[in-house]
Amino acid sequence: METIQQFITYYSQNTSYVWTEFYRHFLMSAYGVLFAALIGIPLGILIARYGKLSPWIMSFVNVIQTVPALAMLAVLMLVMGLGANTVVLALFLYSLLPIVKNTYTGIRGVDSTLTEAGNGMGMTRLQILRMVELPLSLSVIMAGLRTALVISIGIATIGTFVGAGGLGSIIVRGTNAADGAAIILAGAIPTALMAVIADVVMGWFERLLSPANNRKLQE
Repeated sequence: METIQQFITYYSQNTSYVWTEFYRHFLMSAYGVLFAALIGIPLGILIARYGKLSPWIMSFVNVIQTVPALAMLAVLMLVMGLGANTVVLALFLYSLLPIVKNTYTGIRGVDSTLTEAGNGMGMTRLQILRMVELPLSLSVIMAGLRTALVISIGIATIGTFVGAGGLGSIIVRGTNAADGAAIILAGAIPTALMAVIADVVMGWFERLLSPANNRKLQE
């Protein structure tokens, strides 16, 4: 009960600070996933087109995923220094695997008869990609973005160790306090809420863009 009271008091006294760190945390996560999408989606399409490249690219992004987050931040910090840019780059690297993998899976999962029909109609490869493959694989690609965003929100918490701020700063402040359970919760609860909300919103987009849902709308 006392912890809850301290939790409420902390929020009432530090509302502006918490919102600032919440916003910073979300921006770092969103930018990391956005940049990963700009690279990962074309890369996934490329390896779906040229199958010989897929083992190399997938192995590379898998290796990145196995590197501990603190070790990744430490290495990147030596190159880029302290600050949010280091965290965004780390989140970019960690987001590549789900985005590349889901894009590859989505494109490869398109029924070959549909692409052959497109070829028969005289469509170019770019037209088939834009009008057939991407629309049918969009929900799978969105699932990769959804996974990447939730992972990024969790990893961004340790960005505080390289001076990036975010909700991790509140959590670390709580661990350094003598009786900091309420402060830890003040940072952990918004982080969890952000991840849940991001998952729900991205899940809604994923269902909205699914081929089955599109058929229902057309009917």
